[in-house]
Amino acid sequence: MIIRWHGQSAYTLTGAEHTVTIDPFGVLPPETAARITFAYPPIAPHPAHLLLVTHEHRDHNGVEAVTGDPHVIRSTAGRLDSPIGEVVAIASEHDPYAGTARGPNTIFVFSLDGLVIAHFGDFGQAGLRPEQRAAIGDVDLVFVPVGGGPTIGAEAAAAIVRDLAPAYAVPMHYHTPAIDFLEPADAFLALFDDVEHADGPEWTLPSERPPAPRVVVLQPPSA
Repeated sequence: MIIRWHGQSAYTLTGAEHTVTIDPFGVLPPETAARITFAYPPIAPHPAHLLLVTHEHRDHNGVEAVTGDPHVIRSTAGRLDSPIGEVVAIASEHDPYAGTARGPNTIFVFSLDGLVIAHFGDFGQAGLRPEQRAAIGDVDLVFVPVGGGPTIGAEAAAAIVRDLAPAYAVPMHYHTPAIDFLEPADAFLALFDDVEHADGPEWTLPSERPPAPRVVVLQPPSA
């Protein structure tokens, strides 16, 4: 499986037979663009079999970046059919106030190439509730926000990774040269001994599973 980071929380996962894109971003509204720096290059249009949107903010719901006729699952909860099999969409919140500050968020769990993957979107709760943890189950690869502000920060993200104990954890939604409103990933990375830095925005999962969770840092894309 090849993982490509487009920036923020947007990823395209290319497996042996299927491609999944998660949380592609679009052009921010002028009033938002006037307040923050969001300078990731536009996502090049590309096809996918499955398109997942964790919540309806413009830096996560730019569905026009995915071409063809993808199966789209957006901003919902339940156990849902898809071209790659069942997708578990788990209701969560974008903030620690039951969603009253920033709205709802979806944790997506699905399988690709025999690996169970969880993407936390803009998870902002103080921690996982027992029923959410049970619905996630055992996972191999986790994408988790670590930049604080509108989502959880380093300590809460590390607690989730330790609880889930995946083979690989990929931090997302943090400060880079393209983003000025989030914290860097450094505090999160300092909490783990096994950290791998990819050479670029793409990374291929190795066949051998590490003995403990390995944090993999992809490089932000450049124009």
